[in-house]
Amino acid sequence: MRHVDQLPCETREENHVTIPMPDGVRLSARVWRPVSSDQEPVPAILEYIPYRKNDLTSTRDAIHHPYIAGHGYACVRVDLRGTGESEGVLRDEYLEQEQRDAEEVLAWLAQQPWCDGTTGMMGISWGAFAALQVAARRPPSLGAIVIASFTDDRYADDMHYLGGAMLSDNLAEAGTMFAYATCPPDPRVVGERWRDMWHERLESARPWVLEWLRHQRRDDYWRHASLSEDYTALRCPVLASSGWADGYSNAVTRLLSRVDVPRRGLIGPWSHKLPHLGEPGPAIGYLQEVVRWWDHWLKGVDNGVMEGPMLRAWMQESVPPSTSYEERPGRWVGEPSWPSPHVREERHALRDRAVLMPGEAGDEGGEAGPGRVLTVQSPLSVGQFAGKWASYNAPPDLPYDQREEDGGSLVFTSEPLPRTLEILGSPSVELEVESSEPVAQVTARLSDVAPDGRATRVTYGVLNLTHRSSEERPEELEPGRRYRVRIPLNGVAQAFPAGNRVRLSLSTSYWPLVWPAPKPVLLTVHESGSSLTLPVRPAQEPDNAPTSPFGEPEGCAPPDVTPLTEPEQSWNVTRSLVDYHSALDIVKDHGLRRFEENGIEVGLRACETYSSVADDFGSLRGRAAWTMRFRRDDWDVRVETSTVLTSDEETFKVDATLDGYENGRRVFSRTWNEEVPRESA
Repeated sequence: MRHVDQLPCETREENHVTIPMPDGVRLSARVWRPVSSDQEPVPAILEYIPYRKNDLTSTRDAIHHPYIAGHGYACVRVDLRGTGESEGVLRDEYLEQEQRDAEEVLAWLAQQPWCDGTTGMMGISWGAFAALQVAARRPPSLGAIVIASFTDDRYADDMHYLGGAMLSDNLAEAGTMFAYATCPPDPRVVGERWRDMWHERLESARPWVLEWLRHQRRDDYWRHASLSEDYTALRCPVLASSGWADGYSNAVTRLLSRVDVPRRGLIGPWSHKLPHLGEPGPAIGYLQEVVRWWDHWLKGVDNGVMEGPMLRAWMQESVPPSTSYEERPGRWVGEPSWPSPHVREERHALRDRAVLMPGEAGDEGGEAGPGRVLTVQSPLSVGQFAGKWASYNAPPDLPYDQREEDGGSLVFTSEPLPRTLEILGSPSVELEVESSEPVAQVTARLSDVAPDGRATRVTYGVLNLTHRSSEERPEELEPGRRYRVRIPLNGVAQAFPAGNRVRLSLSTSYWPLVWPAPKPVLLTVHESGSSLTLPVRPAQEPDNAPTSPFGEPEGCAPPDVTPLTEPEQSWNVTRSLVDYHSALDIVKDHGLRRFEENGIEVGLRACETYSSVADDFGSLRGRAAWTMRFRRDDWDVRVETSTVLTSDEETFKVDATLDGYENGRRVFSRTWNEEVPRESA
């Protein structure tokens, strides 16, 4: 990234500005704005998240907020109620209180003498959720939003559930927020009341996974703040982006197709990162695009921001399987609208354990035999090389070579492709199946198989078969009865080169990415009623996008951070051939770091473990443990959390602990041991 130190506007920064809420709680904000805004008010841009503006996001914030402010905006970074130096407590994600607070913040910003009365919202992940959710409430000052790595459907396309099956990220994210929501404010900012604020957070804490487990189907809990319930609620322009390696690869195209506002979409090869920090690369000059967006929609500048394709997407080339990539080779393609006139759905029959490609008997309506009747009952080891639901590209968390996974799966492989095949969009699989159990799940994986046999996962999808007809009212299966089901796969842009093969793999478990069904399942698949549908984008179609439509990544220089201890990153799969215990162990330790601008020293260590014994579905165990430490001079505070999730056929069991330490002495401790009934999951 190119660091920019000369910007159009001279700026000033205010590290701690308090914003009053109607109930007396005050939220803490950090503000960057042009010096000239004292006399010439400017639009205000809000980023609203719970991740501690004074330390944990300060490096990232310093890259883009001063940059945007230097182009004539007041950038305001607010910590949610109960996080950082904001008062109150944070009890769950996306609550009504959170959104009302955001509306109050926007109203407060619009009234400031340095604001011209117009506002925007931006962010990635939680910040993008907040912007989209608040925009649907139509606050009067909000003129446009910029969002990255988000969803419009909190139930069907977030890190909790996928296809009605529970993701392990339901536990992992709960562990993350168990720690973040119980961290102390900085005494240097809030003074002696820091301890009272901290203990209020500790006393109010509860493992969020308990609430998420109580809503295993689509209900009002998930409908709240899901734009998918009413796309007409969004009335302001939106610039939306994500990455193919992210868990949120579907929402950009869905938003483009379903809202009726000025909109642009951008999908790169990235993991869960902002595009100017994008990994795997190439990163792009995203902040320049953001400034152009704000200039047009908040200042009325006629800069052509709405010209060109509605969607720009990175068409990924074939690569060998790896758990991490620095760059993904490919090219930018452009689509004038979505759904795109350049993309057509092609249905490919499944016959004799093969995916039939164009020209082969049985494909696209050609003659075919009745097909085989096949069965699969996957071992719990299928999924250990699946990577994370949402990759952060560190530690290495992308899926590895799928050949071992395929050994426990039902596999359909095409003949070598005679020419390049490119897809853009969401593939899908239709199956005719029978299940040996009333509750079952199936995972479908699409892989690019090289001539040497190495298999790189391209995309995947999951379906809890009890959710085959309804997410609101799941229905158990009748063992032995034949059902027709459809499994949508995550959106992707991928080029399969000539000579490679297309592979579809079906498994009845995908642990630990997906929490398995209550019992092992023998799934019968009837080839005669089964197929793979691919969103084919003919390679000869014009791309409508220049080779490099974006500038070089740029932003302001980050502040100085001094490492005090070595970080640790690891991702290990272990198997014992004595007792058949298997485990995936993940460590993400940033080490102890000192933020030189305020002198605070911060340590963050997160550990996840997912284990099982042989194919004993009652042995499943997930644990998310966090240690977060903050110190300066004679102030030394530590929070330790642990959340353990296990299950049997009828119940999910949560065992959690929370401990707070001040100057090495434990000053708070609480445990939870609770059960939640399984509901067709």
